[in-house]
Amino acid sequence: MVTLQGFIIAFLVAPTGVEQVELTSPWQAVAEAGGTPRLVSTKPGRIQAFRHLDRSDTFPVDDTVGEVAADRFDGLVLPGGVANPDNLRLDGKAVAFVREFFDLGRPVAAICHAPWTLVEADVVRGRTLTSWRSVRTDLVNAGATWVDEPVHICKDGPNTLVTSRKLADLPFFEEAFVTELAHAGARHTVG
Repeated sequence: MVTLQGFIIAFLVAPTGVEQVELTSPWQAVAEAGGTPRLVSTKPGRIQAFRHLDRSDTFPVDDTVGEVAADRFDGLVLPGGVANPDNLRLDGKAVAFVREFFDLGRPVAAICHAPWTLVEADVVRGRTLTSWRSVRTDLVNAGATWVDEPVHICKDGPNTLVTSRKLADLPFFEEAFVTELAHAGARHTVG
């Protein structure tokens, strides 16, 4: 059994627009493996989740990108939903936060439309990944190779990027990210 005991994982979400299950299901996978998930957003307070286009639950923000650095976390999860990555890529601090994980060589996972934020952070060039099919052209134009797979693990030097296409891929996405994170072996504490 893979354990993430002592690992702290950032889940970066805009104040509105995240697909709820793409937040809650990976969150639960990290917690069940013994890790500590933390909700990071661009504003304090609560974020609004959606089930497709319908409002769903709200969740409390633990940290904001302007007040916390990537080096406080062992990995990053970028949940999808159409509006979530579109809002994140318009926030310079959120984009810089994502780029920091790549600069530090920390594992990153993105599902569905979330790779839009990776495009904005300019971290997909030369990498192979998957996404929701409508994001394909943006990824290719940004220099990535796109594949149609339930989960794709791209290891590039110290970087590990786990990507998936859609809700149905969540079990593969979660297993791959938790396993890759455990293998990365980094453990950092929130100070």
